[in-house]
Amino acid sequence: MVSLPTFQTEMETTTFNYDYGTDDGMEPEGPCDLNSVNSLGAGLSILFYFMFLFSLFGNGLVLFIIHRFEKLTTVTNILLLNLVFSSVFFMCSLPFWAVYTQSSNWIFGAAMCKIVGSVYYLGFYSSVLFLTLLTFDRHVAVVYSLGAWQVRNQRYAVISCAVVWLVSALACIRPMILHNTFTYNVLNRTYCQEYPGNLGNINVPLLKQSGFYLQLILFLIFPLAVIIYCYLRIAITVMSSKIVNKFKTVRLIFVIVVIFFICWTPFNIIELIRDRPSDCEGLKKMRYALEVTRIMAYTYFCISPIFYTFVGKKFQSYFKQLLVKRFPGLRKHITVSQEIGTNMSTKSTKNEL
Repeated sequence: MVSLPTFQTEMETTTFNYDYGTDDGMEPEGPCDLNSVNSLGAGLSILFYFMFLFSLFGNGLVLFIIHRFEKLTTVTNILLLNLVFSSVFFMCSLPFWAVYTQSSNWIFGAAMCKIVGSVYYLGFYSSVLFLTLLTFDRHVAVVYSLGAWQVRNQRYAVISCAVVWLVSALACIRPMILHNTFTYNVLNRTYCQEYPGNLGNINVPLLKQSGFYLQLILFLIFPLAVIIYCYLRIAITVMSSKIVNKFKTVRLIFVIVVIFFICWTPFNIIELIRDRPSDCEGLKKMRYALEVTRIMAYTYFCISPIFYTFVGKKFQSYFKQLLVKRFPGLRKHITVSQEIGTNMSTKSTKNEL
């Protein structure tokens, strides 16, 4: 039986530690004092507020640029829009976790505990799958360019997005069941966590174990395998055809995906092994690493809009147009390309490449 925590423990704010008590209320021998780790987590959680605000601004800018300059019905833009929404969902949960971490007390009620937790997971799960879907779509568009336009249509994009949201929502059922508010009698505080005891007729250990494998296979191994395969095929196709334009087309999504895994992989690794140390000092080091890598992981949702805006040539041109229109005095300092203008919105799906 797997003793490692599932991805669900990302919800834990570590302002307290279950090691101080067990399900039967008995205190174990030699509890490990994690107050210093809890203090670090509370201090770092202040960044959650800035991440939330920055994400709203950045993702809002991306949405405005797509709405203002692009055709919203193209396959790529439909997928990008859904990816932005999933990122916003995730970030909207962070202010709640920040308050919870700093106060060590959940003040928003049992219903909000489940809602905020579900939004958190829905945003994360859907982001992973949309990144995978974007990569697969680029793979189809580049490797099978001659017939891609017959498959890559609005219906294909809408159905694909609907499947992603459905799978992500189903994956959220488990945290909705396990997460709840409860009061620790000794401290008289209300927590919003995985309930540490039993839940009626529900096999909690089996549910946690299945959640671990779901997270590991469906939201880590599978996306990584698909992305590696797709970009290997894309690289081979681009190098053999020597088509520079296609390479520029996939660059944006490639950078987004790479940044995602750079930010999230350390956190996932620590999550898998964080309870392995048998001694207190080793446990402390692992929890310190967890708090730091957590910030790295969450930072992705803040910086991804920057890559949408400044890595892609079209977004760079659109952003410059917005600046020049809003601040005419910048026209002499900013060169706006005439090749990429509002006429881009008239392009059809098959001409996205």
